[in-house]
Amino acid sequence: MKLIHSPSSPFVRKVSVTLAETGQSADVTLEGVKTTALSTADAAAAANPLGKIPALVRPDGPALYDSRVICRYLVARAKSDLYPEERLWDVLTLEATADGMLEAAVLMVYEKRLRPENMVFEDWIEAQWGKVAGALDALNERWMSHLFGPLDMGQIAVGCALGYLDFRHGDRNWRQGRDGLAGWYAEFAKRDSMLATVPSD
Repeated sequence: MKLIHSPSSPFVRKVSVTLAETGQSADVTLEGVKTTALSTADAAAAANPLGKIPALVRPDGPALYDSRVICRYLVARAKSDLYPEERLWDVLTLEATADGMLEAAVLMVYEKRLRPENMVFEDWIEAQWGKVAGALDALNERWMSHLFGPLDMGQIAVGCALGYLDFRHGDRNWRQGRDGLAGWYAEFAKRDSMLATVPSD
């Protein structure tokens, strides 16, 4: 299999962590691309008509995308329990929460990086951060018992989301007032799979 990827993408990181946690990293080769919302890499467009990464190219079927589909496939392929049936809806909701945080956080980056400086919409950026902050509060107030439970895809998604906030939005100090979540992430970030996938430009 081949993973169309970028080392700075948090959605790619979620797939890479899943590969590591399920013992499948050696089954995938990496094809790095430079792609943005304004300029789609040829390899990304060939694998995914939306031009987004990650995309997983398989020898025995069509390419898979987006990260949630790829992770679900990899977990099934490994016969792993990262989507445990007994708490499946909680795991899927937690994963969706983390992915929503990432979508908002990535849009904040795009607004400043891709739009001309005189057209940057600061109120829109703050509105996106409001979504991130609301999700962070929910995680800290409602999800800590789950996060401290057995490893599942919800935890992986949240860990990658928090790592991206450190990577791109460290000045926002997401830890302030969220001691429980900050403490959980401090330990989760020490996992071998997380240390091996630290994002970079």
